[in-house]
Amino acid sequence: MTRPRLYFCDHHTIPLPAGHKFPTEKYALIRELLSADDQFEFEAAPAAELERIECAHERDYVRRVIDGAVPAAAMRRIGFPWSEGLVRRTLASVGGTLRATEDALNAGWGGNLAGGTHHAFRDSGAGFCVFNDLAIAFESFRAAGRIRRAAVLDLDVHQGDGTAAIFQNEADVLTISIHAANNFPFRKQRSSIDVALPDQADDAMFLTALDSVLTPLRAFRPDIIFYQSGVDGLAEDRLGRLALTHTGLKERDERVFEFCRAAGYPVVVTLGGGYGAPIALTAEAHAATFRMAGKIFHGAGATT
Repeated sequence: MTRPRLYFCDHHTIPLPAGHKFPTEKYALIRELLSADDQFEFEAAPAAELERIECAHERDYVRRVIDGAVPAAAMRRIGFPWSEGLVRRTLASVGGTLRATEDALNAGWGGNLAGGTHHAFRDSGAGFCVFNDLAIAFESFRAAGRIRRAAVLDLDVHQGDGTAAIFQNEADVLTISIHAANNFPFRKQRSSIDVALPDQADDAMFLTALDSVLTPLRAFRPDIIFYQSGVDGLAEDRLGRLALTHTGLKERDERVFEFCRAAGYPVVVTLGGGYGAPIALTAEAHAATFRMAGKIFHGAGATT
């Protein structure tokens, strides 16, 4: 049996000042953990073509990012200093989701060890998100006639505000966000379905919320599901506010993947956020998501 392919962009480095909150080291660590399992093949994500990015973003914004001409205040909202390394990594992160979408349409699921950059709007970025890979994948594959309807299932601890805003008037996209009510972004957008959880919500509360959104998700009958699988709801996450456990996250992923497999919905798995201390625990939680996908779709073993 051919091993499933995962795309990575951790070979592109972002120069960041000391003490920066973005955990650049976790991406290579996730790939290292998954490589040890010998369940997956790995491929460097290609740079996304600008024309495909412009399916979801204003051309002027895209060109300013590429040229390093984004105003300083706008770069501060993104949270990164501009650099050529940032551009290379951003284009590869989007490229990984585009390739994972192709894999999902062909084989039932696809995975990107980056992406899930749900805070990016059509004309701006925020919260460590430059371009919205989820929106780009949908818009570019729809433009090519490959899909018509899609759902975004966003289970990151932070609301997918950029995704919600981009698709707020789009009848063919169902946006679902289960997130911490009292966390970034503090000005929320309106998703198709929002479930805002209180501080210290535990596994049982989260899984109940997840079950509540699967019924309307099934009724929507999407051609594909984009799964933003952030693990920053873990109790030890520095930017979280929820109290989820690693066991709870594995149950979350199992329910999502079993749902997609049983319904026949192709699913694209993007990484999303995770900012734990130590970062090794966050990396292990991310790796467990992809192991679970391998177990559900390919019968590969998942750690428990």
